[in-house]
Amino acid sequence: MHISIITPVLNEAERIAPCLNRLRAWRRAGHELIVVDGGSSDGSAALARPLADQVLEAPPCRALQLRAGSAAASGALLLFLHVDTELPADAMERLEEQARMAPCWGRFDVRLSGAHGLLRILERCINWRSRLTGVATGDQAIFVSRALYLECGGFPPIALMEDVAFCKMLRRRRRPLCLSPPVITSSRRWEQRGILRTVLLMWWLRFAFFLGVRPEHLARFYR
Repeated sequence: MHISIITPVLNEAERIAPCLNRLRAWRRAGHELIVVDGGSSDGSAALARPLADQVLEAPPCRALQLRAGSAAASGALLLFLHVDTELPADAMERLEEQARMAPCWGRFDVRLSGAHGLLRILERCINWRSRLTGVATGDQAIFVSRALYLECGGFPPIALMEDVAFCKMLRRRRRPLCLSPPVITSSRRWEQRGILRTVLLMWWLRFAFFLGVRPEHLARFYR
């Protein structure tokens, strides 16, 4: 019962090789690594080819990249991993166990890579919110059984918030598994844009999405 790891990239030349090198043990264990490039102009796809089982091309939209990778995957369990997210040491053992069980889905707790004290508060809030609501974000390394993925139709093909919408579809079928120790996700986005400013932006985007604002409009603010 092997696992397919699906990693979307777009101009990630600095991060793609370190990410894929961290996953070498997974490939040696018989698991599948699929990289889906969204039209990079910095050679990300070329760097990925010797380190992955498949390198696919898709439009520059994360939802469409994830759908393309899932369509090509053969694993009993699908793991969606951002290029700047590092799995904990026991992740393979934990997910192999889940792959042998009944259809399920879940995510990991998250720890942000930076040292700023606000990041410690932020990561706790993310983990608490996710446990309370049953909704995860892509930074938390969402995983799902193939059968359950197909049952819910996969990621909706929208420009933003595809992870939130996907989790809500899965949540209607069953509650997520919440695994720890956490994945380590880069805090670069928060540090570059400003931690509080980024938190407020994320809250506003989620609230606007809840109110029905179209994802393609929200994507302009996010980018």
